[in-house]
Amino acid sequence: MLRLAFVLAAHVVLALTFASSAVAAELTPVGRWKTIDDKTGKPKSVVRLWQEDGKIFGKIESLILEPGEEPNPKCDKCQGELKNQLVIGMTILWDLTKDGTEWSGGKILDPDNGKIYKCYIEPVDGGARLKVRGFIGFSLFGRTQYWVRAD
Repeated sequence: MLRLAFVLAAHVVLALTFASSAVAAELTPVGRWKTIDDKTGKPKSVVRLWQEDGKIFGKIESLILEPGEEPNPKCDKCQGELKNQLVIGMTILWDLTKDGTEWSGGKILDPDNGKIYKCYIEPVDGGARLKVRGFIGFSLFGRTQYWVRAD
C-alpha cells in the first residue's frame, strides 16, 4: 500500500512538472501576433517575433488595411537608414532580453510616426495576449498595447 502511494505521488509530481513546462512554453513571445491599436482598438498588422542569440526581434509580416489605405506604405517619417523603407518586412522591435516574466531593454519603432521608443513585452493571459509597452525615459511615460496571437 505504501509503495502504491509512493508511485502515485511520483506520477502526480511528474504530471505537474510536464504541465508547468507546457504553461511556460506557451508564455514565450515568439510567434505571430496581431497588433491592436491602443487608440482605436482595431487590428493594424501581423508581426512575427523570433529569438536570436537570447534576444527577441520583431518584423511586420503584413498590414490589416482600411479601405483606401496605401497597400505598400513606406516609413516616410522614419530617420536615417529606415527612412522610406517599406513598412512590410521592416524590423520594428529589437534587442529585448528576458527579465523574469518580461522581455526588456530593447527598442520598438512606431512606423506611423517614425519614432523609436524603449520597450518591454510580457506574455499575459496564458500566452494568448502580449503586453507591449513603449516609453520614453521611464515606463511611466508611454503607451501600452495588447497584441493577440495570430497563429
